[in-house]
Amino acid sequence: HCYTDPEKQWYQRRVRGETPYLVQCDPSGAYFAWKATAMGKNHVNGKTFLEKRYNSELELEDAVHTAILTLKEGFEGQMTEDNIEIGICTTEGFRKLNRTEVKDYLAALN
Repeated sequence: HCYTDPEKQWYQRRVRGETPYLVQCDPSGAYFAWKATAMGKNHVNGKTFLEKRYNSELELEDAVHTAILTLKEGFEGQMTEDNIEIGICTTEGFRKLNRTEVKDYLAALN
């Protein structure tokens, strides 16, 4: 599964052994492997926030909450299930959370 962001970088799920990770490739052809990353307008601050909070021992629920907190750091206005997207990369594949799941996670943080 591939995702292209507005800056024309693409992201793809890969698995090395039993470990899933994301590969980011920018237009120049340079590529980077990530366990957690941010993209979009405020991606630099998002990546810095994730570097401080993310670790490989996080359970999935905690990782999703960390992702939402990362978004909140640079988000202008009210976050809702209509204006954010969250994807999960596992050994089984990549899955984007549906609107109901995002709404439930947002409610749990408030």
